[in-house]
Amino acid sequence: MYNVGARDEDPNKTGFAHLFEHLMFGGSVNIPSFDTPLQKASGENNAFTSNDITNYYITLPSDNIETALWLESDRMLRLDFSEKSLNTQKGVVIEEFKQRYLNHPYGDAWLHLRPLAYKTHPYQWPTIGKEISHIENANLEEVIKFFETYYNPSNAVLCIAGNIDFEKAFMLCEKWFGGIPAGPINKNHYPEEPSPTLRREKTIDADVPQDAFYMAFHMVDRIHPLYFAFDMLSDILSGSESSRFTNILVKEKEIFSHVHAYITGDIDKGLFVVEGKLNDKIEFELAESSVLEILKDISEHGLNEQELQKVKNKSLTSNLFAKTSVLNKAMALCYSYRLGDINLANTDIEKIKNIQNADIQGVCTNYLLNNTQAVLKYKTK
Repeated sequence: MYNVGARDEDPNKTGFAHLFEHLMFGGSVNIPSFDTPLQKASGENNAFTSNDITNYYITLPSDNIETALWLESDRMLRLDFSEKSLNTQKGVVIEEFKQRYLNHPYGDAWLHLRPLAYKTHPYQWPTIGKEISHIENANLEEVIKFFETYYNPSNAVLCIAGNIDFEKAFMLCEKWFGGIPAGPINKNHYPEEPSPTLRREKTIDADVPQDAFYMAFHMVDRIHPLYFAFDMLSDILSGSESSRFTNILVKEKEIFSHVHAYITGDIDKGLFVVEGKLNDKIEFELAESSVLEILKDISEHGLNEQELQKVKNKSLTSNLFAKTSVLNKAMALCYSYRLGDINLANTDIEKIKNIQNADIQGVCTNYLLNNTQAVLKYKTK
């Protein structure tokens, strides 16, 4: 897991972290093909980029662990940079940008919503970047500089999880990574987003099948005690067929054909988002006020104990089930270390158990009902 994400990019040269997710599979200085030797070792791999991190992972039989370390250490040492490789991966990313973000109904939502919600912090753009031209204009010199700044041992966390003893794993890491220069450290200094004081709104006339809207509220950072209160509130609102949004806004009042709430889960202060598709002849004002009415009800009256325990059980089950996977354990350890305390991987359960009715009420009262949300509206042409 590399300590680099979209928030580390130059605002005028965005999309580089995601571009590297593709470049890292294009061959390294001593290994022209990343996938071929891995497949011979019965392994598989993948990666993902967020605004905070870039994660690369390999799963393979423990007897073949050196194949994974050899591959990862060589591309950390140096990628096989060339104009041909860069142009190939730029083409892939540009096509992805067009397919998923520009040519898909509502696909460009985050291209509008992030700069509406953030004015200072570099969460202003999604991982794909602000616009295609930033990737189109990326040159080899800029790409190499980005690699040398972030893709080094000082910015990497390596986790090996599975059927291998610690002494052997440590020895192999020394063997394959010990000689790679440490490189500069990402200090992770970002301008703090001031608390919004006004409601922000943007309307787009678009070729979409239904009117839709997105409401983004600022929430707490990942290690804040209330983080899981926001997460549980999103499940209370839309996590099941018996959730409040589904029962009241979809089934009973028929305001939405579909509506759900979720959190962005960022390391720094992220967003609590409500998005929904409006039924015919429903006004945006009614849709928004109906959502806020439900939040107000929770703020004033809280949850009944059954409702609270149900959502707690769901969160606990999801968290515990994820940790039955060796891969998920490895990711949780890397991410916790990245957050500053590796033991956080073991404390989420207790934090979920400790969330009280008053915490969820406080989230609604202090964060979601102060009329400072960013609202994006899609109006059908």
